Amino acid sequence: MSAALSSHHPTAMIAEDEPLLAQALARELQAVWPALHIVASVGDGLSAVREALRLLPNVLFFDVRMPGLSGLDAAADIADQWPQDTALPQLVFITAYDEYAVQAFEHAAVDYLLKPLQTARLVQSLERIRPLAQVNAARAAIKNEVSQTADVAPAIPVTAASDAAAAAATDANALDQLRYLLSAQSAAHAAQPVPRLQRLQASVGNSIVMVPIGDVLVLQAADKYVRVLTAHKEFLIRTPIKDLLPQLDPDVFWQIHRSTLVRASAIEEVRRDDTGRLRLHLQGRNNANSVLETLVVSRLFAHLFKAM
Repeated sequence: MSAALSSHHPTAMIAEDEPLLAQALARELQAVWPALHIVASVGDGLSAVREALRLLPNVLFFDVRMPGLSGLDAAADIADQWPQDTALPQLVFITAYDEYAVQAFEHAAVDYLLKPLQTARLVQSLERIRPLAQVNAARAAIKNEVSQTADVAPAIPVTAASDAAAAAATDANALDQLRYLLSAQSAAHAAQPVPRLQRLQASVGNSIVMVPIGDVLVLQAADKYVRVLTAHKEFLIRTPIKDLLPQLDPDVFWQIHRSTLVRASAIEEVRRDDTGRLRLHLQGRNNANSVLETLVVSRLFAHLFKAM
């Protein structure tokens, strides 16, 4: 095992608007899980989103009530923008208010801890978190090692290496095997640049309809499909948004949400609603598609509309 891999510990981030409580939590974590590395501690929701997406920690400890953006909303934004080829962080909410418990677990929280925090309860929570955090840390270390030796960063689906990564957390031979797998995928990706899409193939009944990319205004994920909207029609395709992105010109199609791509030239107007969210209106839409004329812009893509 390389020195870089052996020294790569699971990482965590704390989002808590009361500095003394944040410091106390960091001390507790250091005492009961010394291998866990706290990479950031922030005091508001927007900073939590920004730093989580920058640092990609394995575990998040979020207060529910924070200025600017609640922990629940911050967690939702992070999930929306998290890189597709990286395992989602394990999320633990820590709050003085037990009425948020149901919402917390609806946001895929691993646990929900009440203040004042009890050490025994924290230890119990960490026992649930530790195994997967160690696996994800090992996976991240290997991917980082491989990307440093390649001309381009590898595009690796998490599922392609998850079994090997689980073994890699404790087995040096498995680490070598996973490193080889990632290297091979990286080399294949570098050797085969993705061409730009010219048309999409959509199934309509028993027929295949060719939809020119030039006619497409919106691509939006919906369950197992992606909705393809033109000025007058709507089609469904099975190709995921993450697979379409590398084949589209980013200057032509703007990503405004994890699940939504929009033709930039079709944007007619952008407004900020009462909650502070940006919503854009498209030109060239008919009444049949009016349900999608207004599209929500995720906070992490709001920088596209700087004047707002």
